[in-house]
Amino acid sequence: MSPPIAPVGWSRWLVPPAALSIHLSIGQAYAWSVFKPPLEDALGLSGTQSALPFQLGIVMLGLSAAFGGTLVERRGPRWAMTVALVCFSSGFLISALGAATGQFWLIVLGYGFVGGIGLGIGYISPVSTLIKWFPDRPGMATGIAIMGFGGGALIASPWSAQMLESFGSDKSGIALAFLVHGLSYAVFMLLGVLLVRVPRPRGEERKAGRATAPAGPQVSARQALRTPQFWLLWVVLCMNVTAGIGILEKAAPMITDFFADTSTPVSAAAAAGFVALLSAANMAGRIGWSSTSDLIGRKNIYRVYLGAGTLMYALIALVGSSSKPLFVLCALVILSFYGGGFATIPAYLKDLFGTHQVGAIHGRLLTAWSTAGVLGPLIVNWIADRQEAAGKHGADLYGTSLFIMMGLLVVGFVANELVRPVHPSHHLDAVPAQKGAPDVRREQSEPA
Repeated sequence: MSPPIAPVGWSRWLVPPAALSIHLSIGQAYAWSVFKPPLEDALGLSGTQSALPFQLGIVMLGLSAAFGGTLVERRGPRWAMTVALVCFSSGFLISALGAATGQFWLIVLGYGFVGGIGLGIGYISPVSTLIKWFPDRPGMATGIAIMGFGGGALIASPWSAQMLESFGSDKSGIALAFLVHGLSYAVFMLLGVLLVRVPRPRGEERKAGRATAPAGPQVSARQALRTPQFWLLWVVLCMNVTAGIGILEKAAPMITDFFADTSTPVSAAAAAGFVALLSAANMAGRIGWSSTSDLIGRKNIYRVYLGAGTLMYALIALVGSSSKPLFVLCALVILSFYGGGFATIPAYLKDLFGTHQVGAIHGRLLTAWSTAGVLGPLIVNWIADRQEAAGKHGADLYGTSLFIMMGLLVVGFVANELVRPVHPSHHLDAVPAQKGAPDVRREQSEPA
């Protein structure tokens, strides 16, 4: 499947909706918790077991993005979106079979393994294409698409809950809900597959009078792994995501515990509303902060994420339990930084490594997400469990973990300060001249 080249006069503003159709679909992953209680009741699962499909899906997201990134760059966005459609939708269909037959391992295989591959390939599928279409505003372009991943749960959560209410929450009802998800998302993602285009070759674009991306430094995905800049950004992303997901994963019980011993305790309904607010902040941060990065620069916006994020955590730890509005405001800001960090990182990579294989580099960097997805919840839950076992309660359950998150953000802040332009010896036009670089020369001849 060759990349579809845009005809003369094609509007670049048709590409973000194509990307959104993919990201709004795979963003359903953040709504997995809707299926946890019905699965536990219908199949006799524990809370840990019912989380397995989601956990495996996030792991496969990072792995498939890392190992499939170069292939995505080579085959183009339409091929990648097609693979994402097939895997993500098939994952739901396999899960439907598992639910209908009572075989939980099929749900883990379908949603977690097969669907997780669709998550990873789908997540990176539009990145390099958007950056090439919007060289003047790469932060805004990737923010629009990646905003969909953060906002997908706002659609999927009520939709899934309504289906379970209509179909029933037994095995057959869950199976039917999975089936409808798989078919519906296939149709919606197909719109992106049909709509996406890549820019015309640079020479033809000049003849057509259209803006083209500046040449600038270009670094291959393989060579990027050999630079300190890649690993510094890996640390930056991992620390920012760990801090954000630490609150997101335990948001409802955290706000309930913080104000349990006050005169204004938080009800279950209010806690659920708080989770919805955090999802909205996550989504808004992806477009708002990433667009701001086009104005003030990528390093400066990460100074905001990491520096102001540390301050927000300090306020929650020190005075959060004394003011509910302050607690909510700080949490919303942290989650906006969490989403903004995801949306800004592709543009940061483009600034440092160029557009040649930015999608493949981005895919490799997403292993930081997989690491943070395990690290953040582990820190918060493990410490809370130990504090509870020691007889503590309320806000005291989280004090230590909040200070740990502050320390991680400081580490990320320092890593961001150490980022410098990539040395010219890593550029594509310089690497072939070095002794023993046949692999890089071979990469340079491959289509991006």
